[in-house]
Amino acid sequence: MLTWEGTQVLGAANIGNKLENLPFQRIVHKVNTVDAQPSSAAGNALMVIVTGQLLIDDEKNPHHFTQAFQLVAEGQAYFVFNDVFRLNYG
Repeated sequence: MLTWEGTQVLGAANIGNKLENLPFQRIVHKVNTVDAQPSSAAGNALMVIVTGQLLIDDEKNPHHFTQAFQLVAEGQAYFVFNDVFRLNYG
């Protein structure tokens, strides 16, 4: 599941469609912080929170963002189980 600015999207195909149809052509990420910790007693999941800035298309002023996601182990790899993204206004 992805929550993008308050809109929830479920399923890999729907999430891909949402991301492909965002209203901009180019985006540059500048990551300021990344924090991660185990999120299950079994040790098969991680909770990650990222803060940073986005430069969208030709804009000069960056947008600040926060993104939190949970990675869950599947075999030797991890997949994104939950993802929450928010622009920080104010």
